[in-house]
Amino acid sequence: MAPQKLTEYERQRLENIKRNGEMLASFKIHSKVNELSAATKRQRVQNKSYKVSPAKKPKTETPIVIRRSLRTRGMPPDSSTAGGLKDDFDFKETPNKTLKSQTTPKKSSRELGPLSMKDAYRGTTSDRTLIETILGVSKKSQLCYGDNLVKGIDEGSRDWIMGLPENEKLGYPIRVSSSIDLESLELEEESIARVVPGRIFSVRFFPSADMKMVVVGNKFGDVGLWNVDSSEEDGDGIYLYSPHSGPVSGIAIQPFSLSKMFTSCYDGFIRLMDVEKEKFDLLYSCDNAIFSISHQPNDVNSLYFSEGHGGLGIWDARAGKSLTLWNLHEKKINTTDFNPENTNIMATSSSDGTACIWDLRNIDADKPKPLKTIGHKRSVQSAYFSPSGSSLATTSFDDKVGLISGANYEDISMIYHNNQTGRWISSFRAIWGWDDSYIYIGSMKRGVDVISAAQRNIVATLESPHVSAIQCRFDAHPYKVGMLAGATSGGQVYVWSSC
Repeated sequence: MAPQKLTEYERQRLENIKRNGEMLASFKIHSKVNELSAATKRQRVQNKSYKVSPAKKPKTETPIVIRRSLRTRGMPPDSSTAGGLKDDFDFKETPNKTLKSQTTPKKSSRELGPLSMKDAYRGTTSDRTLIETILGVSKKSQLCYGDNLVKGIDEGSRDWIMGLPENEKLGYPIRVSSSIDLESLELEEESIARVVPGRIFSVRFFPSADMKMVVVGNKFGDVGLWNVDSSEEDGDGIYLYSPHSGPVSGIAIQPFSLSKMFTSCYDGFIRLMDVEKEKFDLLYSCDNAIFSISHQPNDVNSLYFSEGHGGLGIWDARAGKSLTLWNLHEKKINTTDFNPENTNIMATSSSDGTACIWDLRNIDADKPKPLKTIGHKRSVQSAYFSPSGSSLATTSFDDKVGLISGANYEDISMIYHNNQTGRWISSFRAIWGWDDSYIYIGSMKRGVDVISAAQRNIVATLESPHVSAIQCRFDAHPYKVGMLAGATSGGQVYVWSSC
């Protein structure tokens, strides 16, 4: 067969291959590759045959525990909370349902004592203006109340106070009840501030008609106060303290004692910020996390707090210690609230999937039985009475806002609302406004959803171009109708006001 005729391109290609081969031969590349390959093979043979017996470890050495997810172990996820995550709780929870089952990190000797406000202060400017402002407003409110502080206000006194001129009755601890035009609620740019770093767990207005003061607690144990009406001479009006070592779960301020603010924390502490003494006193400490605190209206001597798995304690100011501890739920209590018209009636919400209504006069310490139990399919994050006390609103991870009303709270409606905030945003908690008309709750679309109690559905959403984050926790100013504070997981506070 005649050889094929090569093209010019093929002849050039063969010449290049020949020239490259001669160049590699001159560098002795192939011999070096063969030597390296032989050495590698010898090393592999030696390593394979070389064996060293491991030294025996002592039997007392702690074994190494390999962490494995529920999925790799073939176990179902924990469905008690949203997405299988522990709702708003960072510490370990164990299956044991006793009150001592949830423990907090070991506390240092410094933490176990009182802290001066000076040592706890983290601001860059002096907090002297804040102290003087709170003391001035507190002194004015105490002059108004007189001897009614401890005894509370009866119906006759209430009628007399409501008959006073407007500028004289605002100091008294009577929540203003009034309807609101939803279209009048607006958010101005100057009513936005980053009060604390990180995620906010609790937010409260100071219960005073003489100032617009918001206080928040964050994930890191910081307590931030923002004087919304601060002047330019006072700077931005924001003051930051760090009295705790974990998430601040609750804030409580009595309207007739504004110089004293109570804070609770997952670190197991309840502290009292006493502005007159300029220090954070340690009122109570335990080995369990504390999830909420609240005052019974018109009672300056008792502070209710939830700790551990379903425990509710009462701290008595006269005795200086906790005298009562009830085990009301199977899992932690997220909120406690009191009926404004009958303060012996209390509502609790729990991660066990229930909200309960209790009569404090008839609680059996051994087997407490609620007056009413409202069931949800997942953790209940809040249960709050309406301003009149005739209705109760609950918020659950089952994407429902419960509305309970009737003479015996027998009328129950479940309103759909997306409550899947995820891991990095504090859970939604629906609150009442300034009467029984509307319920306010955060929206995953960065608005504020408004639920009509009469229509039992969402009738409006408060929106503003100034909103840049999801508002998860709210508080309505008790004396200023139309003033609503919304807090975010980025430390921001939005103050909505009626125009």
